Amino acid sequence: KKKKGNMPAEVELQVILCRIPEIYSLLQKQLFLLEEAEGGFDQFTRSYNTFGVQRRPDNSLYFKEWAPAAEALFLTGDFNGWDKFSHRYTKKEFGKWELILPPKHDNSPAVDHNSKLKVVVHTKEGQRLYRISPWAKYVTKEEKAIIYDWVHWDPPQPYIHIHPRPKKPTSLRIYEAHVGIGSPEGKIASYNNFTTNVLPRIKDLGYNCIQLMAIMEHAYYASFGYQITSFFAASSRYGTPDELKQLIDVAHSMGILVLLDVVHSHASKNTEDGLNRFDGSDSCFFHSPPRGEHSLWDSRLFDYSSWEVLRFLLSNLRWWMEEYRFDGFRFDGITSMLYHHHGIGTGFTGDYSEYFGLQVDEDSLVYLMLANHVLHTLYPDCITVAEDVSGMPALCRKVEEGGLGFDYRLAMAVPDKWIQILKELKDEEWNIGNIVHTLTNRRYGEKCIAYAESHDQALVGDKSLAFWLMDKEMYTNMSSLIPMTAIIDRGMQLHKMIRLITHGLGGEGYLNFMGNEFGHPEWLDFPREGNNQSYHYARRQFNLVDMDHLRYGQLYAFDRDMNRTEDKYGWLAAPPAFVSAKHEEDKVIVFDRANVLFIFNFHPNKSFQDYRVAVEAPGKYKIKLDSDAVQYGGHGRLDHNTEFFTYPEPFNGRSNSIKVNTYGITFCDL
Repeated sequence: KKKKGNMPAEVELQVILCRIPEIYSLLQKQLFLLEEAEGGFDQFTRSYNTFGVQRRPDNSLYFKEWAPAAEALFLTGDFNGWDKFSHRYTKKEFGKWELILPPKHDNSPAVDHNSKLKVVVHTKEGQRLYRISPWAKYVTKEEKAIIYDWVHWDPPQPYIHIHPRPKKPTSLRIYEAHVGIGSPEGKIASYNNFTTNVLPRIKDLGYNCIQLMAIMEHAYYASFGYQITSFFAASSRYGTPDELKQLIDVAHSMGILVLLDVVHSHASKNTEDGLNRFDGSDSCFFHSPPRGEHSLWDSRLFDYSSWEVLRFLLSNLRWWMEEYRFDGFRFDGITSMLYHHHGIGTGFTGDYSEYFGLQVDEDSLVYLMLANHVLHTLYPDCITVAEDVSGMPALCRKVEEGGLGFDYRLAMAVPDKWIQILKELKDEEWNIGNIVHTLTNRRYGEKCIAYAESHDQALVGDKSLAFWLMDKEMYTNMSSLIPMTAIIDRGMQLHKMIRLITHGLGGEGYLNFMGNEFGHPEWLDFPREGNNQSYHYARRQFNLVDMDHLRYGQLYAFDRDMNRTEDKYGWLAAPPAFVSAKHEEDKVIVFDRANVLFIFNFHPNKSFQDYRVAVEAPGKYKIKLDSDAVQYGGHGRLDHNTEFFTYPEPFNGRSNSIKVNTYGITFCDL
């Protein structure tokens, strides 16, 4: 390593190595304190059983809140005719407040199921504030209202899960999904619609895991679920908590895991229906400004050094695992959490000084380690995925090794590379070596989720891969009843090849955003003032797949068979691929992984006969997946009955070789 600044390389490395046990010791200290003060993290992370509202065996209701800056707390709601002063909380130690409501004369709870409540906070400055409990488990909004209401959720016959959690798969194939857009209709789709109409498609496509977005309640629909207002409430715009539980239960019956897209990196600035200024202060759950505000996201930032914030966030994770039986989490916005600069205006080169200096937020680091330690201790099959753009080392190493404990990280450079290529380069200008480098450039021993595109690339202001490739011709020339134009032909073939090479070479898991598997046209845009509150682009047109005369079904079939082929051979669970060819002039990439030989010809118009490629295992090879097959919108130029026999001639770093025919991207003359 070259000398950096005034610090010799060997000294810098020693500093880095010293930081790992130092950070781990901070975690151990936190665990010791939890054991001493709370009897361990098991009880501490079940605080949803003591905070908010709890029905006791005698049907009395116990209310508890943390509001350290408040002068007084009252409870009001339908149950007392919205009297603001009749039911006062009792102040306890450490900023806690308690209230007990005895049952009614008929021994039923004082607050009925589905009735509304509010916490009335009196501040030291004499203000009277109306708040939703941070622990509220169900909130709703009337059609023309702006503010959400806290609704007491205590159904007489709550949903009971039937099916056990599936075992953690060795190969993770994730279907990233949003319940609200899961219908061709221009409206907010429901949990029930997803269960009935979307789950069977995901199962058929061969995905074994769903990443559900925008589930934690968010007042602003167009935030895509990233401005959370109620952390313990499943969004009511799609249906009831029981309907979400049924969705997850049915997914489990299909052998599909369900991950929650969890947002613990920041929170909405909303006050009346959010966490912000809950007790009237500018801190409480957050750092005081300016540290407690994110300048780009216009949101509040948690104080991860606070005991009660740790209680709240760790219990939040436990709640979703226990109550809804999620199988893990995709942690959003990790980069913002890890650094005091939140990644704003900062580039990451991979130099270790960027990851282990004073710019690192140790409180956040310890929280993430603690979260992963708790989750993996209590739920050994729990899966955690980190969304981090910085490349933090040891993010996906075990906590006891000094890592942060995540199972996977998103390979965020891969989709950016594909978009850059399609936007800036002609086909003949593609840098084959750079593509391979981007797909293989990951830390050894830290598993990555590869993806060609996610929801980020589909959002308004950008375009999906299919739309970059085929653009307006998708409106007029996707019929299989007419010959393919040059643009549709090129777009169809590249759409399949980009996804397959990303699947095979890019990581230890694979992710696809709903609808992109069949080349969903256009972009994604939620109803807002800027589009006249239109739902036209806030939907997924699954009906396009069901129309036999459209080519969307061909892309769908390829995605399905790609996943099924991986399920058979397991390349995602295998060691990284051996790349034997990355030929710039021929635009050919060859690699083998899990005894599967991958051959890609990205040349815009050249085909090759008897093309020699390297293989390790001797014997007979047969075609198992062919992007040029007719059923996938290809031209059927390869005979699938052909058997390929190896020659005992070492080639490109492998012990054997075979000769194959490989065709250029498109059959049309360019």
